[in-house]
Parts: sequence; structure tokens; C-alpha cells
Amino acid sequence: MSDTVNAELFIQSSGSDASPPGRDAVAVMMSGGVDSSVAALALREAGREVFGITMRIPRLAEGGGRRPCCGVDAAFVCRDLGIAHYFMEVEEAFDRWIIGPFRQAYLRGETPSPCVDCNARVKFEWAWDAIRDAFGVQNLATGHYAQIVERDGAHCLVRGVDRSRDQSYFLYGVHREKIPFLHLPIGGMTKSEVRKIAVAHGLSTSRKPDSMELCFANEGDYRTLFAETTARPGPIVDLEGHVLGEHTGLHHYTVGQRRGLGIAHSEPLYVLQIRTDTNTVVVGPRAAAFVCEVSAESLNCLQPCRLDAGNRLFGKIRSVGEPEPCTIVRCGGGRLDVRFESPVFAPAAGQHLVLYDEHSAVVAGGVIRLFP
Repeated sequence: MSDTVNAELFIQSSGSDASPPGRDAVAVMMSGGVDSSVAALALREAGREVFGITMRIPRLAEGGGRRPCCGVDAAFVCRDLGIAHYFMEVEEAFDRWIIGPFRQAYLRGETPSPCVDCNARVKFEWAWDAIRDAFGVQNLATGHYAQIVERDGAHCLVRGVDRSRDQSYFLYGVHREKIPFLHLPIGGMTKSEVRKIAVAHGLSTSRKPDSMELCFANEGDYRTLFAETTARPGPIVDLEGHVLGEHTGLHHYTVGQRRGLGIAHSEPLYVLQIRTDTNTVVVGPRAAAFVCEVSAESLNCLQPCRLDAGNRLFGKIRSVGEPEPCTIVRCGGGRLDVRFESPVFAPAAGQHLVLYDEHSAVVAGGVIRLFP
């Protein structure tokens, strides 16, 4: 590893005195949680040389300031496993590709998915390339609940065995040529199995609770990122244009939202559209939020041969739930249109459409756009 790159991006944690990794080693992205801890353990138990990398992701501190993610739990796990551990400085890259675009998307009336963007732009692109350049290794591992399966000579990204934890939706943005070098050791396990392994090996993270919210928002409300944004109140209208109330700023609302509208009505109302041109929120009954056709752009294709018009696949427009049957209407010019066999609820611009084949392998994905 060159001293220049080490000084700029990588700092070896104190107490981590293991020797530098060899070229066949696997870099394990470790957040300090039980999943990535067991991923590192499983690879080491399988005879692989491993070392840990913890991205120092900037987080909001109390009072509105910034503090880096400490990653101390990951450092302790690596010490106990007898493997090297490094902190990786990512604040500048994270600001540029995640926090900045996140804010801009909400101000455009979109609903971004920063975890997808972090994986695609930071973790599995910028950071992975930096790790390769610094340490000379190609292999990367994470604690995601998804699998890499070889079929007919090709490596596929497949849903995790624990369907309630499956995270393949968040990983569709990994470049196809990197899939053979990606390792997902816990993708064939359930969460309970992961915790049992952690307890059996005495890992300090074995009973650590799961992280559920945005890491950079300090596990809190994303709206704290807009504390310095001047809100522009505007009308909340129904589908006929009748004014029902006033919103407190478009960035406070997402398509499909029901709670927090502040409107008394004879039936529950949901956000159907966010119109930035008129600073208007359009609401209506739940039935009006269902659509059959969904479009996406900024595509990443893992199985390009499956994207011909007329092909039947299975799609998801949000991370939760099972993929639903759909047919490709169009794919070309950077745009993908699909038609679901049964209407799906409230696809939101800025979220992601991810397609799977009949074997639960990711075919492609992209950012949902609401084209006129």
C-alpha cells in the first residue's frame, strides 16, 4: 500500500497490528454491526485472508454539527479475530454523491433511496476502487443478506435465503464485472443463525441491535438535513384541484404518504403527486395511487440478455415485499418501461425499480421517473 494513499484515505486502527494483506485477501466492509462481523468471521473460518475496512461516514451530531462514524466496534471485532483493520475517510465523497444529491432530490419533489446510492456510488465503486489501488486486492465482502451464485459460467446476484432480510434490492447497482469478486458470506443464513454464530464465537457485536434508519442522519429523521432550508408553504389539493389545506414545504412529503397531512376528510388521503412547478401537493384516495406501468432510467444491467421487450420478469418498486410479475414494454435509450400484471402502490420518482428473473437473480434496476 502506498504511503500517499494511506495518508489520504486509510488509517490503521490502534491495536490492529496484523501484517498488511496479500493480493488474494478479501477486504470486508465493516460497519460495526453483527452482520459484517460474522461475514469477516465466516471468511476467516473458510481459510481466507481477510482484513476490515470501516468507512468513516459523516453523521449529524446534536446541535446540527457533524461528527464522523467512530467504527470502534468493528475495530474491536477485528482485534479479537486477529485481523488488520483500517478506517477509510469518505466524508468528501459521501457529501458529493450521497448527502448533496439526497437534499437536491427532496427539493425536486422526489423520494431518494440513499442506501442504494451509497452502495452503487460510494461503497462498490469509489471505495472499492480505492481499496484495490491501495492494497492491491480485488476481492470485497460485506454483511448484506444476498448471494452470489454461479450459473452457466456467469456470476449472479441472487436474493438472500432469509427473505425477510433480503437486501439484493439495495445492491443492484454493483457493476457486472465486479460481481465475481464480491463475497456475501451471510447471504445463505437467517438473521437468527447469524446471531447464534456471533454468540458462539464471543463476538462483542453479537447482541448489538440492528441499524434501521439513515446512518448519516444519526439514526433519526431525514428532515433534520433540511434544518437550514427555507420552507415554502403551498396548497394541498385534490385531484380536481380543490384546495384542502396547506403544506409546510415539499421536502416534508413523499408519494404514498398518509400521515402528517393535517387534513380532515371523510376518507384517508394519500400523497399522489408532488408538483414542484406549482409548489403543490396533490392528494387522493388510496385507490388512485395504484398504477400498472412504471418507468426507470440511470439503469444498471446485470443480465442484459433478459431485457428484450415482451420478456416476463418480476419487479419491486421498494425494498420491502415480494417481487411482482411484470412484462418489459420498452428498454432502450437509457430508459426501461415495465407493466405490472397487478397494479402496484405509489411508485415514487427517485426510488428504484429492480427486476428479477424466475430464479430470484437480479436482472437490472434503475431510478424511477414519472415521464409525461
